[in-house]
Amino acid sequence: MPAASVHAPAAPAACRDSLTERARLQWHRRDGGDPAALAEEFLAAHGLPLHDLTRPARPHHQDSGVCGAALYLSAAAGAHLAGAPTTAPEPAPTLPDLTVVVYQHGPTRATPPAAPTPWWLGPWTDSWTTRQHADAVDAVRAAISRGDVYQTNLVGHAAARYTGDPLPALSRLGALPGARYGGVLTGDGWAIGCASPETLIEVTDGQLITRPIKGTRPATATGRADLLASAKERAEHIMIVDLERNDLARIARTGTVTVDDLFAVRRWCDLWQAESTVRATAADGLGLADLLRATCPGGSVTGAPKHAALTQINALEPVGRGASMGALGWVTPGHVDLGLTIRTAAADGQHLHTWAGGGITWDSDAHAEVAEAAAKTAPIRATLAGRGSTHHRR
Repeated sequence: MPAASVHAPAAPAACRDSLTERARLQWHRRDGGDPAALAEEFLAAHGLPLHDLTRPARPHHQDSGVCGAALYLSAAAGAHLAGAPTTAPEPAPTLPDLTVVVYQHGPTRATPPAAPTPWWLGPWTDSWTTRQHADAVDAVRAAISRGDVYQTNLVGHAAARYTGDPLPALSRLGALPGARYGGVLTGDGWAIGCASPETLIEVTDGQLITRPIKGTRPATATGRADLLASAKERAEHIMIVDLERNDLARIARTGTVTVDDLFAVRRWCDLWQAESTVRATAADGLGLADLLRATCPGGSVTGAPKHAALTQINALEPVGRGASMGALGWVTPGHVDLGLTIRTAAADGQHLHTWAGGGITWDSDAHAEVAEAAAKTAPIRATLAGRGSTHHRR
């Protein structure tokens, strides 16, 4: 059906004003089956074969007229692929766990402007108190002392009632500076807005890249110096880089995994973040399904070892991660570009939802971890409310 301009994260900017939806797959965990296999099969059936990502990428809309597809996979679907438990209740159950939307080029239809309902966003209600969050941090530290895990990422959720159209608010979020995967994906009764700067996995002509982000400070000169000097943040970061190296090694040619730009400090809105780049050459015949199984959910939002961390996350977090900490991006034959859905919000029919957290190590301070999560979510909440700072609006 013809639609308005498409702003799916990582969609080609030159194509967005001429894309129309051609086919859609939506899947919930209750439906059963393997979401990675379903995604690969659906894409192949609609002119986007991704069963061998080592083949050279083709030009857009060659042959069938298809340009590419938006792909979204929830954190819970990723945990399902990893064989980890996912029993926490979802705060926004209308959101699917897998969405694949195939787009083609064609005339778009401008949506007639409706009488606008004034945008109102109510107060945020967190799913756990600061005390409960701090207790969870201490529980992770106790697990580390027992040798159960080396690091676990804890994520909190908050919801706020709204009136009006949430899409402009989610679009503002997607337009934040540094949002490599900025954009919006919508469905019947739900929408996801993403401002993620983090690459979960990018594949181009058989070359694999992931860019884990771990370590955050306020974007001040003092904050940058503190981040660079922090032994705790560096140790947390390197643990995740090692985990990502292992994830890629499962699907890479032997001996090709390398690390570039270790602990490079970069800016996102009003925060400094530490980012590394891990590269590898894909093993012969690597397809999308195996790629998703190896990389989802992302190591920087789970912990190490990944399965043990996911089990602890399921026990400690009071609600599911919804649209956050999953995968969202754009795929075409020979090319996959998926962001990790940090700095992400979602709307259902009544509430906006946000999530934020951080990695917990033995050296973590519970109160500092609570403050870090608040710092990460502050620009998101301000932007959704429409009162971002001058820097946020740039």
